[in-house]
Amino acid sequence: MDIGWQGFLLRFVAGLVLVFATYNPEGYSYFHWIKNNFPTVTALKAFAGILLVVGWAIYIRAAMRSLGLIGLILATAFFGTLIWLIVDVGLVSVDNIRVITYLVEILIAMVLSTGLSWSHIRRRLSGQMDTDDV
Repeated sequence: MDIGWQGFLLRFVAGLVLVFATYNPEGYSYFHWIKNNFPTVTALKAFAGILLVVGWAIYIRAAMRSLGLIGLILATAFFGTLIWLIVDVGLVSVDNIRVITYLVEILIAMVLSTGLSWSHIRRRLSGQMDTDDV
């Protein structure tokens, strides 16, 4: 089964939702929700936290299994140097912490979604098949 660009985009959007639901600079995230009402633990907060942990576990495990440690480091370096290039060219100021935070969070979502989609990407680039497809 070939997921194509739509499948990758869907995985990227799901990764963005996961990352930005966990933390974002606007203050509407699980981190801020817990921080602002710390001593109070409700069933809804606990359920939302477990849901986020499950999402992170799925994405991180899939990225680690498909990319491996070296691949994960290379993907992070690739997207990290892309952010560096954006700053170096002058599109974004280093002093603008909010925009840098958004870029880093997008980087995290890109690395995670690349890991989740790596076997499909590799198959498209190289023409190789996975054992699941044979």
